[in-house]
Amino acid sequence: MFKHKKIIFLTILAVSLIFLTACGNNGEDIPQAEDNVFLMDTLVQMRAHGENAEVAVEESMKRIREIENLMSKTIETSDIYQLNNNPETEIEIDKESKKVLEKALEYAELTAGDFDPTIGALVELWGIGTENAAVPEESEIKEALANTGYEHLRLNDNSAELTKAGVKIDLGGIAKGYAAEEVKKVVQEYEIEHAFVNLGGNVLVIGNKVDGSPWKIGIQDPREGRGNVMAIVDAVDKTIVTSGNYERYFEEDGKLYHHILDPKTGYPAENNLLSVSIISENSFDADALSTAIYVMGLERGMKFIENLEDVDVMFITEELEVYLSSGLKEIVEINDSDFNVIEGEKFAD
Repeated sequence: MFKHKKIIFLTILAVSLIFLTACGNNGEDIPQAEDNVFLMDTLVQMRAHGENAEVAVEESMKRIREIENLMSKTIETSDIYQLNNNPETEIEIDKESKKVLEKALEYAELTAGDFDPTIGALVELWGIGTENAAVPEESEIKEALANTGYEHLRLNDNSAELTKAGVKIDLGGIAKGYAAEEVKKVVQEYEIEHAFVNLGGNVLVIGNKVDGSPWKIGIQDPREGRGNVMAIVDAVDKTIVTSGNYERYFEEDGKLYHHILDPKTGYPAENNLLSVSIISENSFDADALSTAIYVMGLERGMKFIENLEDVDVMFITEELEVYLSSGLKEIVEINDSDFNVIEGEKFAD
């Protein structure tokens, strides 16, 4: 049914949101600036409109790089690399790293481990998104599971410790969301009222478009490549974060293995979903939630979201059924007749 390449690296792109003209309602040109840079293992796209647009984009990219240098698991000077390579040792960390680790632990507890920042051993074992991707032996998965568990991460005033050798931190499910929120601060500092940033599928829009209308955010058709959208979300001061089984995966013996690992089974989550999109005002939270809700699955995930304030979700199932939480009916337009929209409130009782 679906056409797959061997490995897909990037997630939804807000191709349809890109504002191609930069004129205000009064017809005067508004300065704009944009950039595309590979940071945090993904393509970061940004555009800003306003008198300080150029410096705002430049400083935003600089800010993202600073966060990458703190939280990358491969940069040897980063806090996360030092933690992962010095188990059972108290490591002094930057206050920003602590903030992200605190939020990660908060969501680990809130989701009963469906989101877990200590999943690094499993991520390395599967190698999804690399040339070494392969299905591990059952014994290897059991060993990696034994080295997974957020109870092994201990935070102190200005330090952190992994209390068990073999446990490794991976902030791939939350750090980009934090970076997006920091970009928002930069944009506000430079008094930019219209901007968007896309960190490999973590899309954040600031304000509305310069003509006063909402941004149009494209939700990727999970059956197709980048740029093919199946729905449009009207957004003002919103973030849209999507997790999908088409983002990074490999196939072995005719079966697809995607990168969203279930911390409780050690395998890619299997729950009949193609993608989950979180729509809210805070990208930091939405990033963690998109991963956790995908792992939870449709019924439990919908109940979870409906119990949160100012957070909505769109599920797409393998049968191309689209389930929308209660706050999305007026702002989401499905533009592909292959998809069947089903209201999701029945799961929230």
